[in-house]
Amino acid sequence: MKKFTLYIFLLVMSYGYSQELNLPVFTQYLADNDFVISPTYAGIGDNLKVRANGLTQWVGIKNAPDNQSIYADFRISDRTGVGISAYNDKNGNTRQKGVKLSFAHHLTLDYKSKQFLSFGISYNINSFRIDIENFNTTYDIPILDPSITDDRSVSNNNFDAGILYRWKAFYLSLNANNIISKDTDSYIGLEPSRLLNYQLYTGLVLKSNQNRDVEFEPSVFFQLFDSDKRSSTDINFKYRKFNRKGDYYFLGGSYRFLNDQFLKPLNVGPMAGITFNKLFLAYSYQFTVNDLAGYNTGTHMVTIGLDFLQGASNCACTKGTSQSYYR
Repeated sequence: MKKFTLYIFLLVMSYGYSQELNLPVFTQYLADNDFVISPTYAGIGDNLKVRANGLTQWVGIKNAPDNQSIYADFRISDRTGVGISAYNDKNGNTRQKGVKLSFAHHLTLDYKSKQFLSFGISYNINSFRIDIENFNTTYDIPILDPSITDDRSVSNNNFDAGILYRWKAFYLSLNANNIISKDTDSYIGLEPSRLLNYQLYTGLVLKSNQNRDVEFEPSVFFQLFDSDKRSSTDINFKYRKFNRKGDYYFLGGSYRFLNDQFLKPLNVGPMAGITFNKLFLAYSYQFTVNDLAGYNTGTHMVTIGLDFLQGASNCACTKGTSQSYYR
């Protein structure tokens, strides 16, 4: 009975998951890759930055979500940046693949006080299908959904838009994702046509008074879905330590909760990363703190990256809030 209940839960999660035209945000952005959050970060920094992520969710549960993604962004002029990201996702018997093309422009509001404003936009292409060839009844799953008669293969296009404000070591990003309503099939009454969701990401990079090579970065990530008004918040903290060459390591943690259940977190977990000679490596682990906790051993994510083609910008508006952008 427990296995059957778990199957129904995962099926419901799959329906909700298939509604998105972007991968769900876990801790990818905390691997020093703010471009995951918003197109406005494209081109900030002195390198062409590439980050590849591999994520396995709910280890121990058969057919749990598993995805791979890659992000790259770089500056094409002193005030303009572009980026591209792609992903491949498997969630039970559903498959998603997508590509996102991004453009950002950065402005200087006031040079002396270090105030900058960035605008960004992304074009999203997404394909979705169901692996109906894997549908077979078993003892644990004795029934199948009779309404599923084909692979439901569909492609969608959409846009994201964002704005980023930076003042010295403070940053605030506001984004609207999946602006255009989605074409839906009439046979799925539960599938919303509105995929619009809003994201707010803000934080502050603090320098240590005892050691100029040490940074502390508290941050908050908030997401609200327009269709059903569900929302969640991440509370994060990172510690960075640089060496004389500009390489660094970081340690951190994240606490995610639904906004009406602050004391009942969805996920809690640590993360760590290191850069060496323009190579980047990070790992994060998230404990599952809900009804699935007894069925899995958590979520694992590995990020590898490379920074190359270094070239300093003539505009302070493409410098970041952390020392890591100045290497």
